[in-house]
Amino acid sequence: MSRHDPDGSRLPIKIDTTTNGEFAPYPLDPVAKAANKAAHEKVSAAARKLGIGRRAYLVTTCGAAATLAAMNETFAQAGKTGGAFEIPDEAAFEISAADSVVAGDEFIFDVQLHHVNPKGTWRKGGADRGFLGFAQNQAACSASDQIDCLSGENMLREVFMDSDTTAAVLSSVPSAPDNPLLVHEAAETRALAAQLQGSPRLLIHGLCHPNFPGHVEGMDEVLKTYKIAGWKTYTQWGPDGKGFWLDDEATGIRMIEKARAQGVKIICVHKGLPLGQQSYEFSTCRDIGIVAAKYPDMNFLVYHSGYEPSHKEGPYNGFRQKGVDSLIHSLRENGIKPGGNVYAELGSTWRAVMRDPDQAAHLLGKLMLAVGEDNVLWGTDSIWYGSPQDQIQAFRTFQISGLFQNKFGYPELTPERKRKILGLSGAKVYGLSPADLKKKAEIDTWGKARAAYLPDADPSFLTYGPKTRREFFALLKANGGAPA
Repeated sequence: MSRHDPDGSRLPIKIDTTTNGEFAPYPLDPVAKAANKAAHEKVSAAARKLGIGRRAYLVTTCGAAATLAAMNETFAQAGKTGGAFEIPDEAAFEISAADSVVAGDEFIFDVQLHHVNPKGTWRKGGADRGFLGFAQNQAACSASDQIDCLSGENMLREVFMDSDTTAAVLSSVPSAPDNPLLVHEAAETRALAAQLQGSPRLLIHGLCHPNFPGHVEGMDEVLKTYKIAGWKTYTQWGPDGKGFWLDDEATGIRMIEKARAQGVKIICVHKGLPLGQQSYEFSTCRDIGIVAAKYPDMNFLVYHSGYEPSHKEGPYNGFRQKGVDSLIHSLRENGIKPGGNVYAELGSTWRAVMRDPDQAAHLLGKLMLAVGEDNVLWGTDSIWYGSPQDQIQAFRTFQISGLFQNKFGYPELTPERKRKILGLSGAKVYGLSPADLKKKAEIDTWGKARAAYLPDADPSFLTYGPKTRREFFALLKANGGAPA
């Protein structure tokens, strides 16, 4: 019997109100609620027809295919014509048909993972009470200390056992001086992942808050000690809640110049997903095009692509400059062409829009046109949302409609373009060899363990983060008013 959801009450494709702790939950609209209801009905009917239990059905690829197909039907009935999950009718009943669309052999490189250190000093301030909001629903975690649900070990299980992810980058959260994941702790997780016959599945970022005393000065020691793959920064974050601009000489420029002198060519910056109104302006992408033009030899990875949950994505509107349009406007204003040195990352962003095919089509279409099909990067913000497998399966099957392609000039999401987004483009910017990594991953410790696990896989289908505004603000209060 499954130790996770034996009654099969959870869908394999998770469309809910969960957040990563950086923004308040947004309620599901009536169409999304109806889509979830239709999916529950469809999988129950399919399981009965096949004569198996609902949970046994849901853990197969047919379960994911049926869930996506039911959502499609609901979206179509609601007049959403921008895109759809391409699922053949027989995929709900035939494993081979389901595998042909929701399974895959791509090299998947997730450039945004997170976890916390359950034994870190950050817990002394009481912030752990807020992080319990992430862990409290995780039945998979039987430890007496529920913060262990958000540990590096659990993250590796969710990512490398319960998803098709091949390699990833472990990133940092905005916090200082006590951070739930300090760079030496990230390095320990990297070492844990590397106990795999030398397979380098996990890279790590160094965190720099250039508006905090000593952060820029400490960059050399971080690089020397931990061999980071890039720098991560949060322009919205700073002392007293005030952020900074990347083109500020005293902050952003100093950080970029230091990274450039070090030979670290990757600057990852959180843009979008506003951390609150106090520093909202710094969440916009005004400065991205400026520094990209000033430093053409540097690569700027825009985490979340400027997406704002409160803003509905539509055709590009340079006058509003909200959400992804803020990024596109900055690139156009500063002459940054597609295929340049700016990359758009999809962590939390794809998960948010996959519950609305019109927004999903506009967002992906606009990004491919603005930064280029080689510059859209896969990221999921896991562990906050549990296993990223549902995001992978939804993306594999999603297609921008012919109507939107013709009307707005959006590219078709061909298998080649999807492979680029899912991993090939990220590998290129980080200087990795997909073929080499994929080959090693198939025979390393995690690969062998997953091969043995898959015939009797038992995914939890759970998310970790706050799902209501009450839970979110309790998390905020526990963190002294700061996001998780």
